[in-house]
Amino acid sequence: MQIKEAAAHLGVSPRSLRHYEQAGLLTPTRDANGYRHYGPADLRRAGRIRDMIATGFSTREVLAMAPCLSDDGAGACEAGLADLEHKLSQIDRLITDLQARRRTTLERIAQFRGTLSNANNERKDPGHDPDPRIAVPDRVPRRQR
Repeated sequence: MQIKEAAAHLGVSPRSLRHYEQAGLLTPTRDANGYRHYGPADLRRAGRIRDMIATGFSTREVLAMAPCLSDDGAGACEAGLADLEHKLSQIDRLITDLQARRRTTLERIAQFRGTLSNANNERKDPGHDPDPRIAVPDRVPRRQR
């Protein structure tokens, strides 16, 4: 299978497959004309790489888990388990941080709403609303020379 077909099969762009190759994650064979050829094992490996990247792993982190990406190591992999647990702890820290930011933002919204509603209730004479009885031209008149 050539790169365009492989990319369509995996739901990624051909550029992504070239990037995986450039990062040392994937090594498809080459046809006599130099075109990349992706076999079934390459597709399975590329699918695992795609899934790892989609869950937040960088290509460098995926490369560190290379033994876990082949068909031989696709099951339980000791090095991979430690890396997955580390990634999970990073994700948990990010979730905690985002929840704190969300709480802070909600508090700000409540403060703004309270301030704005107080200001609207206290405003008796808005000062900037024009008197409807006075005609206001759309343009400033030109100065006469």
